[in-house]
Amino acid sequence: MPKIKSAKKAMRQARSRTIRNRAQRSSLRTALKHVRAAATADAAAAAYALAARVLDRAARKGLIHKNNAARQKSRLAALVKRLKAKAS
Repeated sequence: MPKIKSAKKAMRQARSRTIRNRAQRSSLRTALKHVRAAATADAAAAAYALAARVLDRAARKGLIHKNNAARQKSRLAALVKRLKAKAS
């Protein structure tokens, strides 16, 4: 346990940030799973729109790297495109 006041504060901040990041990362993963688990092309497209927003927000806040967000969005968009092609 830290004894210095600033170290105690840093520990409190790290704990609260860890909790916040864990919640945001969990919601991010859930949004990605919704896209992959979508039964129809329309449902996948709607889920992709939400997932893209969540990915962009996570990248902007530094939760994930911007290239990671771009890669995941690209792969999900390709998945949605394949579902639409299969449906038509």
